[in-house]
Amino acid sequence: MKIDGTRVHDRATELVLAYYAAFNRGDWAAMQALLADDVVHDLNQGPREAGKPAFAAFQQRMARCYREQLRDVVVLASPDGLRAAAEYVVHGEYLQADEGLPPAHGQQYALPGGAFFEVRDGLIARVSNYYNLQDWLAQVR
Repeated sequence: MKIDGTRVHDRATELVLAYYAAFNRGDWAAMQALLADDVVHDLNQGPREAGKPAFAAFQQRMARCYREQLRDVVVLASPDGLRAAAEYVVHGEYLQADEGLPPAHGQQYALPGGAFFEVRDGLIARVSNYYNLQDWLAQVR
């Protein structure tokens, strides 16, 4: 399917790539601009949160506790552009203890991760993140 000469699955792919480019720059406002107001965020092995305010709080916690870059990002999108998936490798540093997790003292880690996206009206309506928590814990202990 095409809209304005661009295939909708290409638009979904570009949207997700823009989201991760903003993440890698630490540009939280740019990430927020790509989200629907009622965005649903499924945290890895955590609760489901909804809305931009909850997502902003998540971003603040991430910035305080972690310094991360996503590399080797690969994005796939459905032909209708309504779903997308991403795979990547997280390269990070654990800066400050996150609630319920081990103490932080600058431990570095690298682990594969992935996410699933729902796209609505050209914006990200859902992000579901996944990585192997046990692998991360082994690397920071």
